[in-house]
Amino acid sequence: SGGYAAGYYSYKWAEVLSADAYSMFEEDGVLSREAGQRYWQEILAKGGSRSAMESFAAFRGREPNIDALLRHNGMTA
Repeated sequence: SGGYAAGYYSYKWAEVLSADAYSMFEEDGVLSREAGQRYWQEILAKGGSRSAMESFAAFRGREPNIDALLRHNGMTA
């Protein structure tokens, strides 16, 4: 039972990161060149050379926030 809970949590955490990262594109414009370049430089180009949290914080300029996931699921933050 503990393994399932841990796996489920990791999927939910991935949703938080995904929604929060996408919200940067919503803020800057979905086709924003600057946001795309920042995503490339801070996430894709770094690969596994640093932790996912370090890459996310470098991309967003802050720690992850659940507000975007709540908004994408029809809840208000």
